[in-house]
Amino acid sequence: MRIINITDLSAPELDIYARMSENQLAHIYEPASGLFIAESPKVIERALDAGYEPVSILLEDRHVEGQCADIIKRCGDIPIYTAPFDVLTKLTGFALTRGMLCAMRRAELPSVESVCEHAARIAVLEEVMNPTNVGAIFRSAAALGMDAVLLTPGCSDPLYRRAARVSMGTVFQIPWTYITFDTLGLAHNKADHGIWPEFGMEQLHSMSFRTASMALRNDTIDIHDPELKQIDRLAVILGTEGEGLKTETIDSSDYTVKIPMYHGVDSLNVAAASAVAGARKTSKNLPQKIRIHIYRIWKICYNSQDVNGQAHSRQKEKT
Repeated sequence: MRIINITDLSAPELDIYARMSENQLAHIYEPASGLFIAESPKVIERALDAGYEPVSILLEDRHVEGQCADIIKRCGDIPIYTAPFDVLTKLTGFALTRGMLCAMRRAELPSVESVCEHAARIAVLEEVMNPTNVGAIFRSAAALGMDAVLLTPGCSDPLYRRAARVSMGTVFQIPWTYITFDTLGLAHNKADHGIWPEFGMEQLHSMSFRTASMALRNDTIDIHDPELKQIDRLAVILGTEGEGLKTETIDSSDYTVKIPMYHGVDSLNVAAASAVAGARKTSKNLPQKIRIHIYRIWKICYNSQDVNGQAHSRQKEKT
C-alpha cells in the first residue's frame, strides 16, 4: 500500500474529494465511464464485492491499522491519503462516515433487458431527484426482495455519495440501470428525456411485465388484491417527490395502486411508499420487522416534502 500523509490541502490529486462535483466526477473521463465516491467501510466493501475498481482512498489516519485495514488490503497498490479527522472535515466540507472515502471507477450501464432478464418484481423510479430517497428505495428494494430497479433519466444517480451511503451499499447488490435509448438498444439522435414513458413502457410490456403505478387517485384497486400477487412479472412504478407520476405514465399502466392510510394522512414519502409496496410482494399483512424497516426509512427521509406513492388498486378498464 502507498500511505500518503496529507500536508497540502490544495494538492491536485485531492481535487476529486474536495473540489469536484459528483456530476463532474461522473463525466471526468468522457466518453469513457467516470468516477464516483463511496463513503464508509460497509459501502466500499460492497462496491468491491460487486467488482468496482478503486482508484484511491481518503482515510482518517487512525483507521489505517484499524477497522479499514482489511479493505485497504483488498484495494492493491493505490494511493491512500491520510490525515486527522478535523483535517479531512476541512478538506471535504463534511464529517466522513467512519472516516473513509474511496474513489472508484464507474461501470458501463447494463441494458434494461439484461437487468430484467430473471426478474419477477422490479421497481421503476420516475424522476425521483432526491438522492436520500433513491438510496432509501434501493435499501427497501434489496431488503424486501425486489429483483431489480430501473430509473428514468431525471432520477438522481444511485452512485452519488449520499444515495449509496443511505442505501447501505445495496446499490451494489441489486441490479439496476437507467432507461435510455442506449440501454433499450434503440437507435436515436436526441436526448434521453423523451424516452419515458412511451419507449420504456413498450419495453416493459414486451418483456411480459404488468405495470402498476403508485398514485394518489381514487380509480384504484386495493394493494391487498390477490390478483397482484398472482402476476408473474410486475413492475411497480414510483413517481417524483411532490408531483408524483406523470398522467401519461398512469394512463399507460395496467394498474393504479394507492396505499390505504389513516388519521387524515393523505400521502407517504416515496421511499416509505416503496417499502410498503415491496412488503406487499410477499406478505398480505405487514409483520413487525417490516413495520420497523418502514419506520427506519421514514426517519431517514423525515425532512423530505414528497407527496408520493400510495396503494389501493383497481385494474384499468381496457378500451
